Amino acid sequence: MMYEGISHRCGYNDCYCLNENELRINLHANRRVIKAVLVCEDPYINGISGASFWDGKPVEMRLSSEMAFENIYSVTVNPPYKRLQYYFLLTFDDGSSMCLLEDGIYDTSIIRRNELAKHFFKFAWMNDSDICNPPKWVQDTIWYQIFPDRFRREEDGYNGNFKKWDDMSGIDHKSLYGGNIKGVVSRLDYLESLGITGIYFNPVFLSRTNHRYDTTDYEVIDPAFGTNEEFVELVRKAHAKGFKIMIDAVFNHSGTDFFAWKDVLKNGRDSEFFDWYYVNDEDFNKKGNTKDGRFYSFAFVAEMPKLNTNNPKVVSYFTDICKKWIEEFDIDGIRFDVGNEISHSFIKHLNIELKKIKPELFLLGEIWTDSAPYLDGDEYDSVMNYPFMQVIGNFFRDKSLNTGDFKHKINYCYSMYKQQINHALFNLLDSHDVSRLINMAGSYDGFIQQLTLLFTMPGSPCIYYGTEIALEGENDPYNRRPMPWNDIDSGKYLNTFDDVRTLINVRKHKSFKSANELVWEQDDHSRLIHYSRGSDGKPRVFINANEYDTDVCVDGKILFSHKYASGRLEKGGVVVFVKEQ
Repeated sequence: MMYEGISHRCGYNDCYCLNENELRINLHANRRVIKAVLVCEDPYINGISGASFWDGKPVEMRLSSEMAFENIYSVTVNPPYKRLQYYFLLTFDDGSSMCLLEDGIYDTSIIRRNELAKHFFKFAWMNDSDICNPPKWVQDTIWYQIFPDRFRREEDGYNGNFKKWDDMSGIDHKSLYGGNIKGVVSRLDYLESLGITGIYFNPVFLSRTNHRYDTTDYEVIDPAFGTNEEFVELVRKAHAKGFKIMIDAVFNHSGTDFFAWKDVLKNGRDSEFFDWYYVNDEDFNKKGNTKDGRFYSFAFVAEMPKLNTNNPKVVSYFTDICKKWIEEFDIDGIRFDVGNEISHSFIKHLNIELKKIKPELFLLGEIWTDSAPYLDGDEYDSVMNYPFMQVIGNFFRDKSLNTGDFKHKINYCYSMYKQQINHALFNLLDSHDVSRLINMAGSYDGFIQQLTLLFTMPGSPCIYYGTEIALEGENDPYNRRPMPWNDIDSGKYLNTFDDVRTLINVRKHKSFKSANELVWEQDDHSRLIHYSRGSDGKPRVFINANEYDTDVCVDGKILFSHKYASGRLEKGGVVVFVKEQ
């Protein structure tokens, strides 16, 4: 019998509190396991542990997630005394049974052998303060990402060296177009009509560049964008429309004009801010990338020296900065750039200090890979779900993949984190860091199919500015082109806008709330994706990624469709509906 791949750890994402009463338990198993039973009871039910025979009550687990080489069995229990001792009883495909204890797999007879010590799993106590609890408002927020320099410009009296708004000739990484706060305010009604409920801003503070990830002053809105007072008013008006506001925090590195780095450049080791950075060479003030190791910087970019977020003074300074943002601007969320290079201790400190001021503040980490170490409830509330974006993109680009492959990969994305984190995952398909969705999709059909996945799967979806009109653009700088407002206002993109608006409304339907379970209805070698949401299976999605048309059963109210008619779903088509009673 093969026992490899069978595992469980009491804690982390295998055993954790969903809330103050419910405990979620997950078991990792290979495909030879066909049944898993949790055997559990209070550890002291028969007296002090070890002083008398202990055994538990059986609770059958369900197969909750299938992946290419692993299955996950899950169960939710309500320990009446807030603690639980347990082991697993496993049945294999040859009919044999074994027990999984903390230190290994045993014959089931070990449970009755009183002369032997047993290493049972034990969840010691369900402490309220240990519960991972992202703000509830996040899970059903629909985000819209704005790159400030490129969204819209309205005359505000600031004279900058800006390109003409619709002039794409000669655009490069240094081009400035002058998008500003007044421009955003002027289009809040447009965003409201689209249906979004949250705005995420790329950096808005003073810097040298159009992207503003090289911050000069973390307390002053870049004058090219506007003033602090204008940003306060923008947030107020956005809140009045029901929008949440999240801004970018660039604490992994600063710009070279930041006061602390300028002092280091001037005074070297004698600078009181020398330990705010990682300077490794006396001769560090020279041009060129930092591959020579003279000091550490973001991605070897000399203009972005890396901050030491282990330094208590750095931690204190940026904690005060965040407090100022909350108190002055009344923001609802902070997105942390390069979130996995910032120290855990810093984020833990921020979590405690900032949520004293605003308990429902949303802390989002920019991490492109498995982020579980940052998502135990005392650091970030969520992360940008780039694995989700990559899985979806790969499926549509690689025609050799089938529906089963897609299911396994999506399940992997949702297997990395706690259930409550999955509900708040920041799902996206494009951003300022990658090519635009229409370019990656390669066709309007693929564009719509991928957006359908974004808006009908668990998580908090985000679209990049211009995605609602299928704005084109390969990698930087072309994925950051100015919004073509003249064409938008002329109605050129109305059909695409209406499609995306309808999908946003689908996401707002009660059947597609983030907390509703994802259930796969089809798993075969075709490329017809079919899944439902919720325990009743009524909300359904069909996506035909085959190279041929196919018949589908649509027996309910259609919420959205593309290339579907009378039970026939064309290749490249989508239909989303809610089944009748």
